[in-house]
Amino acid sequence: MNRKQFTHLAALSLSVSLLPPPLLKAAATSFKSQRPIKRNFTSDSVEAVIAEFKKNVQDTELAWMFENCFPNTLDTTVFYEIKDGKPDTYVITGDIDAMWLRDSSAQVNPYLPLCKEDKHLSSMIEGVIRRQTKCILLDPYANAFYKDGTKISQWKSDNTEMKPGVHERKWELDSLCYCIRLAYQYWKITGNITQMDDDWYKAMTLVIATMKDQQRKSDKGKYHFQRKTITQSDTLAGDGYGNPIKPNGMICSAFRNSDDATTYLFNVPENLFAVTVLKQLAEMLGAINDKDKLAGVCKELAEEVEKATLKEGIYNHKEFGTIYAYECDGLGNYKLMEDAGIPGLITIPYLGYGTTEDGIYRNSRKFALSRSNPYFYQSKNAEGIGSQHLAWKGEMIWPIGIISRAITSTEDREAIHCLKMLKATHAGTGFMHEGFKGNNPNNYTRHWFAWANSFFGEMAWKLYKEKKIM
Repeated sequence: MNRKQFTHLAALSLSVSLLPPPLLKAAATSFKSQRPIKRNFTSDSVEAVIAEFKKNVQDTELAWMFENCFPNTLDTTVFYEIKDGKPDTYVITGDIDAMWLRDSSAQVNPYLPLCKEDKHLSSMIEGVIRRQTKCILLDPYANAFYKDGTKISQWKSDNTEMKPGVHERKWELDSLCYCIRLAYQYWKITGNITQMDDDWYKAMTLVIATMKDQQRKSDKGKYHFQRKTITQSDTLAGDGYGNPIKPNGMICSAFRNSDDATTYLFNVPENLFAVTVLKQLAEMLGAINDKDKLAGVCKELAEEVEKATLKEGIYNHKEFGTIYAYECDGLGNYKLMEDAGIPGLITIPYLGYGTTEDGIYRNSRKFALSRSNPYFYQSKNAEGIGSQHLAWKGEMIWPIGIISRAITSTEDREAIHCLKMLKATHAGTGFMHEGFKGNNPNNYTRHWFAWANSFFGEMAWKLYKEKKIM
């Protein structure tokens, strides 16, 4: 089941063991914890963070939301074990029994700063990196995988090279970028290099080969994808290769982070994300005796992609000035929009490229948070960015978009405004969702969406520690 299909169906095809306890509609005055009694993984350092937040944040509702959301990935989606003496961690997204490379990286990201002192937590995240390594070696073009390497996907009929163990094979550049980002941040915090073994090196070699293949300099590359569907964004045009491009050094991404097909194959935020992580990968490779000199290849590729993106991916908007396009094709065509998913225009500096003070970024941010962006919605309860992914349901605002705005904001007033909107739209559940109707937050999708919950926790903790506005 993919994410879009899930929102179309009333029933979930999940085993009972994967379902969390029913969510309580907590009364506004009770704020009873919504955490399950039986938890998949526990961490003393995470519990200490929750205790500190609840003790010092005077807003009871906000503290309650943090208590529910921050540990949600650990409580409900992490399956950790030791295999052959090494940690192995499978992480589901929540309501879908599959591990997305992007989601799993983002879900555990808030816990990274705690790993230096918490060996149990550190081992769990090492297990995520090792599991992602296995996934990449199985298929670097796939975006989501099963724990069971022999399981056959319901999408087996997709016209692409589907393998056992692969849930869905949508080529999304950010999936590989997220894996590098997680490995890099984990290494910088813990100093641990045991996970950078021969298999990891092989996987990183495959990552670079895949990125270079998808520059499509001499042909259409190895990847193609078609699906029998009535949803246009669930399949690729051009006989499965996407719309035409003019090669320029940028890397093609067939699908966006929302799992929707790109209009133009050069996704600008994803390419800038690739520039950042390629430099990080080069640094990691240098630390483990890069026998094949792959680090040099990474640096050269990063420079090429950055140069091409800054040349081809910038658009002179008549109202907002010089901005980043969301997508381009090298032929002079641009997609001007912002999606709530990450990476996006707003989260470019959050993922490590440039700063929030950069002029092009600030112009792009203003565009993204305006009605010039076709997926920016305003209502009586909230304003925020949505996604083509839920466009069939009308104007659905995504909490992830509001959180992205808050975590990258340089103004306390804006961050506080975002917090108020998130408080007003969780529909009494104490959790984040995929999307909600601005005028009726009780109309939402995905009651169990761990990425959004973890990201809320990450944002709230950052604002508490750095801005002192709570």
